[in-house]
Formats: sequence, structure tokens, C-alpha cells
Amino acid sequence: MTAPTRVLICEDQELVRTGYVTILSAQPDLAVVGEAADGRAAVEAARRLEPDVVVMDIRMPLLDGIEATRQLAGPGVESPRKVLVVTTFNVDEYVYEALRAGASGFLLKDAPPAELVNGIRTIARGEALLAPAVTRTLIGHFAERLRPAEDASPARANVVRSLTARELEVFEHVAAGLSNAEIAAALFVTTETVKTYVSRILTKLDLRDRVQVVVLAHRVGLVASVD
Repeated sequence: MTAPTRVLICEDQELVRTGYVTILSAQPDLAVVGEAADGRAAVEAARRLEPDVVVMDIRMPLLDGIEATRQLAGPGVESPRKVLVVTTFNVDEYVYEALRAGASGFLLKDAPPAELVNGIRTIARGEALLAPAVTRTLIGHFAERLRPAEDASPARANVVRSLTARELEVFEHVAAGLSNAEIAAALFVTTETVKTYVSRILTKLDLRDRVQVVVLAHRVGLVASVD
């Protein structure tokens, strides 16, 4: 029998935190292993308990969810945790910063319980929870911030060198927010083929998921920001 997915709940509002625990505890394949009411406690608990998924509120006392996410899943972290960020607003600047900090995706706080459960399962499988439509909205909303830095050329050249021509095509489509089905239709291949290409891209570029593809592509200027 497969062990349940271990989940840590990080939320400063006790009522919301209790609601999450109640919802998740009712699922036979999920196990809540801990709770934290502030960012500092969240980091400590995650390092001690080693959960499979951390549900992280963005706005928390002592240490905000973005910095807590960076400490648990950001660049250079030896054993990164998978973090699901929850936010009050559909598109706020904190979402983009959380994704850059290493989050594997985000949900709205008012999402139905089934979405929270499925979101945790999705991230636990190693997939990113960021719908294509949301990706496009984020890119458009933060177009200025996403424009590449002046010193992005070496990183851009490294990405191009690492990928084959077809992999680069898939990379750009993923970064533009297209789903596997949309990419398959655009390139006249099957969705399974697209999945294979995406897996190779993640491995070659040492990226964890599609979210990191989006961030990298826009930071190095391989995909133009949209207005």
C-alpha cells in the first residue's frame, strides 16, 4: 500500500488552517503532519517534518510566505520542498514572486475543497499547478518585471545550446502558457510526445516544473512578454 502524501499547513488564520486540516484529513491518501501559524515556524516545521507538500499562505507574520518558500524551495536549497502557495487574489504581485522563489503552483483561498485536494496531489506527483490561462495572465500583468535583464545573454545562449531545435520550440510554447494539448496541436505531434519533450527539457535545464520554465524563459528573453 502506498504511503499517504505528507502535508504541512502554513496559515496564520486559525479558522482557515483548521478548515484545511479538516478537508485534508478526510482524504485517505493525504496526511497532515503539522501546522504553522507564521513563516518562521513554517520553515522550521518543514525542515523537521520533511513533508511531501507544504501549503503556504503568502501573507504571514514574522516571515512572509515568499521568503519562507525561498528558504524551502529556492535556488541552492539542498532538499527542496514542494510548495503550494495560497493567495487571496487571482493575480497579485506576490504570486509571481512566490513562483520565482520556488513554489510549484498556487491556488486561491476561496477555491473549492476539491481543488485544494487535487492541487496537493498534482504537486506531490511532481507536476506544476499553474493553469495555462493563469500563466498568460501573470505574464501580461507583470510584463515589465518579466523583461530580461541586460546580462541575460549568456543564460539565454546556455538554454539554446542545451536544447535541440524541437525541444526549444516546446520550451517556448510552455513558457507562453500553452497546455500539452495546445502544443501538440501546434507542432502536429501527440500529447505523449509533448510530455516526453517537456521531461527532457526539465532534466537538461535542471528545472523542477513548468513554472520554472516560464520564469526562466522570460528572465532570459526567449519569450516576449505580452501586454
